[in-house]
Amino acid sequence: MSVRVLVADDQTLVRAGFCRLLEAEPGIDVVAEAADGIEAVEIGRRLIPDVILMDIRMPRLDGLEATRRVLATTSGVRVLILTTFDLDEYVFDALQAGASGFILKDCPPDQLIAAIHTVAAGDALLAPQITRRLIVEFVRRPPPRGGPVPQLARLTARELDVLKLLARGLSNIEIANELVLSEATVKTHVGNLLTKLQLRDRVQAVVLAYETGFTRPGAF
Repeated sequence: MSVRVLVADDQTLVRAGFCRLLEAEPGIDVVAEAADGIEAVEIGRRLIPDVILMDIRMPRLDGLEATRRVLATTSGVRVLILTTFDLDEYVFDALQAGASGFILKDCPPDQLIAAIHTVAAGDALLAPQITRRLIVEFVRRPPPRGGPVPQLARLTARELDVLKLLARGLSNIEIANELVLSEATVKTHVGNLLTKLQLRDRVQAVVLAYETGFTRPGAF
């Protein structure tokens, strides 16, 4: 089954270029285009694509707010943020908005295609460098107040171990090696903890781990 993609970018030539690239790729179906954030939200809610390739800077409504709005009202949609700006503030804000990935416009075509398939499959693009940026951001913020987070009480000891390693940006195979488990077992633990915490993907799990103080910078 093809991955249904909505391409949202305010630059006509850029948007057309992405559409041509993706339409030529087996397994990807470009279902619509959007020229700004408002259109992205409206079309996203109406067509419910598998992935929205979302430019971060657009008129009327930027990609971050468009991401928040479409994900707040539409289930089953994943957002891959696309930008020319490799800046910490965009990375952090995009992930907090609920995006499942963050990729630069000048990335190689095969990397973009792989990113779309990764996000569509329910995984997330959370490279170690992105995790480091999240850590740096949380270093700047005051520690969270209050006691333990109720949701975390639902997790088993092993799931908590996995969450802690997710917060370090480790892949499933790296977590498996760290905990001496099979990769399939780790994948099951990740799926279980996401379900229990009612999170979309591992990006949200990492954000939750730092926001709640479950993991703090320098704790590993």
